[in-house]
Amino acid sequence: MFTRLAQQHKDFVQDLVMNLQALAIVLENRNYLASCYTCGGQMNSASFMVSLGENHLIRFLVSDYGITWTEMRDDRELMKLEGAEAISQLQELANLLKEPILTKVGQSAQKSNELRELQLN
Repeated sequence: MFTRLAQQHKDFVQDLVMNLQALAIVLENRNYLASCYTCGGQMNSASFMVSLGENHLIRFLVSDYGITWTEMRDDRELMKLEGAEAISQLQELANLLKEPILTKVGQSAQKSNELRELQLN
């Protein structure tokens, strides 16, 4: 029983690391400063960071020892979550990417469309 649980946990961490890598790529493609570093080739831990604007930083750490979400602004910790709460917060960040209005690229596109509409009127 415990061997199975240990393997499930290992698989879960690897899946989470792969998703963090994908999220970092999407954020970079949307002109955010984002990175995801893994330790070793086994993908059993990662450090994910993204800058959401002026002095607003999100750090998400995952390893065999735990999962942590830390949000900072002006080098001060605003919020620190662990475990399932940290993953839920990560999901909220991913959900924001689905709304083009909230992305930098989306904002630029929206402003361009608004300018075109004003020019046509």
